[in-house]
Amino acid sequence: MKLVSWNVNGIRACVKKGFLDYFNEVNADIFCIQESKLQEGQIELNLPQYEQYWNYAERKGYSGTAVFTKIKPLSVSYGFQEDEREPEGRIITLEFDHFYLVNIYTPNSKRDLSRLDERLEWEDNLRHYLLKLDGIKPVILCGDLNVAHKEIDLKNDRSNRGNSGFTDVERGKMTLFLESGFVDSFRYLYPEKDESYTWWSYMSKVRERNIGWRIDYFILSKRMESCIIDADIHSSILGSDHCPVYLELDFYEQEDKYEKRKAEL
Repeated sequence: MKLVSWNVNGIRACVKKGFLDYFNEVNADIFCIQESKLQEGQIELNLPQYEQYWNYAERKGYSGTAVFTKIKPLSVSYGFQEDEREPEGRIITLEFDHFYLVNIYTPNSKRDLSRLDERLEWEDNLRHYLLKLDGIKPVILCGDLNVAHKEIDLKNDRSNRGNSGFTDVERGKMTLFLESGFVDSFRYLYPEKDESYTWWSYMSKVRERNIGWRIDYFILSKRMESCIIDADIHSSILGSDHCPVYLELDFYEQEDKYEKRKAEL
């Protein structure tokens, strides 16, 4: 199974910059986007093989997430609570036979950290939500998490220490989340690979010089780590200040374990 996640920073603008060329070339089974920045009816994407699920922010031109999937889900929900339609369109959960897919766009704590308390509350809510799902079946979390977890995950770690996305408390929340039973798929395969970034400032020559941050992730329930075939960062793909991240899984072993456990129950 091939999965892609991409913060497109405005899907309408990204479509004009080659989004569909990449979408068709990568041919993912599940493709997730963040920061769609539109309302219902403002775009029509012709994706004949895919079911489309959108979570729009109430505020126009802001936030928003979407999932395009070849595999029809068993159920779809929006927000952390059943029947909740959270106002910023930051989360979509799709339930499939053997796993949940959760696509998120984590709130930025802002340059002056004025939204940090709200961000930390989000982190706690997200962790509790994912642990609840994980108690039912494994979870695949993807999206823009707006945090560089370790020093290796951004170019200038010393000068950015304490800045939004690299505060000790934000990084600590990520550590706590991973230690509660989840694995960062990219670091699982490439624990020491540096200069692997997913976001670059629009400042002049920053992307060309690869002065970036790795803040976009695929994170899985730890018991799924044996399913990971590949995890990649498609940094050559333009169209946004973020680039797509890619995950390939082989579920045969996972399905065998699931059926065995089901039979035992």
